[in-house]
Amino acid sequence: MVMSLYDINKEITPNATFKRDSAEITKEAIELALKKSLTFWDDLSTNDKTRIIDNTYRVKYKKGESIHGGDSDCIGILLIQTGGLRTYILSEDGREVTLYRLTPGEVCVLSSSCVLSNITFDVHIDADFDSELLIINSEVYSDLAANNLYIENFTNKEAVARFSDVMWAMQQILFMSFDKRLASFLLDEISRDGSLEIHMTHDQIAKYVGSAREVVSRMLKYFASEGIVTLQRGGITILDKARLRKIVGLI
Repeated sequence: MVMSLYDINKEITPNATFKRDSAEITKEAIELALKKSLTFWDDLSTNDKTRIIDNTYRVKYKKGESIHGGDSDCIGILLIQTGGLRTYILSEDGREVTLYRLTPGEVCVLSSSCVLSNITFDVHIDADFDSELLIINSEVYSDLAANNLYIENFTNKEAVARFSDVMWAMQQILFMSFDKRLASFLLDEISRDGSLEIHMTHDQIAKYVGSAREVVSRMLKYFASEGIVTLQRGGITILDKARLRKIVGLI
C-alpha cells in the first residue's frame, strides 16, 4: 500500500503506525530536507523525486517515545530534523545496550528492516529528546532502491557506517574497563552539549553505557570522591575534565 502525503489517517505499512504532525508542511520544504540528507538526490529522475516527496511524512515524537520496536516494525527511512534518537538492543532480562545515537541531519536506515533484509537482530529506536523526523515510506524506498544503484549504494553505506558504530560499542563493553567507558561517555556528553553539566539520571546513563544502575552509581561516587565530578539530583557536573581524559588515556 502506497500513500500520499495528505493521506493522514492511514498506516505507513501493515506493521507500523504512528501519529503524524498535523501542521502542514509544504512539498518544497520536504524536497529541501531530502536534498540535504540524501546524497543520491541529484541522480534521481523527476518522477522518482516526486514519488519520494509524495511519500515522505513529518512526525513528532516526545522524549522517550518508542519509534521502532524490532524486526517486524518497518516504518521507513528516518531523517532526523530536530532532537535526536537512540538505537539500542534489548537483552532477555530487559537490559538495554545503546549502540549509537543520531543527531539532526543524520539518516537512519535500520528502522526499515524490510529494506535491509539481511539484518538478523532486533534493534530498538527511541526519541532521545523531543524530536521531529521526516519518514520516507519503506515500500516506495525499497522499490526505488531495487532499480537505482545510487540509492542502493547510499543505503549500504549508511548501514555499514552504523554497523561500525555497533562494533565500537561492543568493543567498549567487551574490552574497556568500566571506569574508562564511563569517563569516555561523560567526555562525549559535555562535548556534545557544550556544557559541563549533564542532566541525566544514573539509570539513563546506565542505558547509554550498557551497564547496571548500581555499577554506574558506584563509579560516579568514586569519581566524586576524587574531585572529578559533583553529583546532584538528576544530574552531574564535571569538575576536572583533564582527569577524565587521563582515565580514558587521552593524555
